[in-house]
Amino acid sequence: MSVQLPEFQRFQYAFTAHLRNPEAKPVPPGIDARRMRIYSRLVYENLDGFLLRCFPMTRDVLGSRRWSRLVRAFLIEHRSRSPLFHQIAGEFIEFLASKGAIPESYPGFLLELTHYEWVELALSTSTGMPDWKTIDATGNLLEGRPLLNPVLANLCYHWPVHRIRPRARIAPAETYLLMFRDADDEVQFSEINAFTARLIDLLVLEEHTGRAALEIITTESRHPSPEVVTQGGLKIMTDLQARGALLGVARK
Repeated sequence: MSVQLPEFQRFQYAFTAHLRNPEAKPVPPGIDARRMRIYSRLVYENLDGFLLRCFPMTRDVLGSRRWSRLVRAFLIEHRSRSPLFHQIAGEFIEFLASKGAIPESYPGFLLELTHYEWVELALSTSTGMPDWKTIDATGNLLEGRPLLNPVLANLCYHWPVHRIRPRARIAPAETYLLMFRDADDEVQFSEINAFTARLIDLLVLEEHTGRAALEIITTESRHPSPEVVTQGGLKIMTDLQARGALLGVARK
């Protein structure tokens, strides 16, 4: 036997249903239609404004009409778990990743492009901070356990998302990107190769010395000259440390 909701709750559901989807849901009885149009427009425009701050390139690539369709669909269909404004963009990513959320006529790179734009916001708002008491910034990167910046993303995409622009012709291509927040709280990014991406994956574990991580890569790649891999890896780690993506080694 179903339980009848109290009248005020039925009104709330009807009110919010109309705000989400004014084309399909009627104005609740007793509410002035003109006022509801204002409320509905404000809800949509506020949501659109929050999303545009994070996804300007996505909007430019799609154009205003296709972008608006996505925002409206997100408002109608998605039920966010967080009340925090800065997490709306992450909820939008979850929505786009759900089956059928992105129309088939939209670009195949859309989900990866939005994720790439979202990562910058996620890193800039992260509360992660280095624990310098545990880090030796002058330690040996081969013999010690290298420690990465805690606010870092090692990304792999099927599309060159950092090159996507409106009306640009983009072909699929495996793309590795490194993004991190530097000491000035600025988010930096660079395109890296598969070797560097794999090295960073191993260093994230914080259980390998630099040399051990490079030995794993040598075995995986069956490289005929381990010393070449070691020297190349050391050069990469040194460069990552100079840029602030790698902070040093674990203190003993």
